[in-house]
Amino acid sequence: MLTEQRHKIILDQLKKKEIVKINELVTLLNTSESTIRRDLTYLENINAIKRIHGGATFPKGRLIEPSYGEKEIQNIKQKRKIAKFAASCIDEGDCIYMDAGTSTFEMIQYINKKSIIIVTNGLNHINSIIENNINGYILGGKVKNRTKAVIGSDALKSLEKFRFDKCFLGINGIHLQYGFTTPDSEEAILKENAINHSSQSYILADGSKFGEVSFVKVANLEQASVITDYKVKNYEKYAKKTKVKVVMN
Repeated sequence: MLTEQRHKIILDQLKKKEIVKINELVTLLNTSESTIRRDLTYLENINAIKRIHGGATFPKGRLIEPSYGEKEIQNIKQKRKIAKFAASCIDEGDCIYMDAGTSTFEMIQYINKKSIIIVTNGLNHINSIIENNINGYILGGKVKNRTKAVIGSDALKSLEKFRFDKCFLGINGIHLQYGFTTPDSEEAILKENAINHSSQSYILADGSKFGEVSFVKVANLEQASVITDYKVKNYEKYAKKTKVKVVMN
């Protein structure tokens, strides 16, 4: 059977089942496991599939974005580990930008520095910042109901006035070729500008974000450091392009 035919059959099976196992494909295509693994590697490299343990699935939709409430309950233990370490990166006197993600929200409870300023576009964030007696600014602009983020041209104008020591951002996808990505173009431009206006930039991401690609590019991997919760597949390749801090506890 030609390679192209195998690839088509693999993709057809995924459309029917959403997840396919390597041993199923070996039987179906009457070929070796090593051949199937090569096929899956090729299809993943062109972003047609996503490899999982023992098989493959389709990548997440590039325009699909979970709501704030959905994100809030996903991978909560990992987010808190990441957030605690991220908070430890803040120094007294820092001017900080913190975007509207749920991982950045978790940071606030761990911040023990008081002579700092936090600028945010997160509606949920500003209440927590005030309750923790931290000086805060919220960007003005249009409210995106799904993610409880302030976005749009007015938010961008507000952001461009500031210069930050550090920024902390959530992200939807981290990919070796396509960099940092997110589904919404208006949120993407805020994240991009925050990186450009910061001396140091940090991406907070649990391991599920690696290998994913969303609709809009935010930045190259070289432009920010990543704080994550475990040593992901292809860690060495990522580490060549960006600083990756793996938080173990």
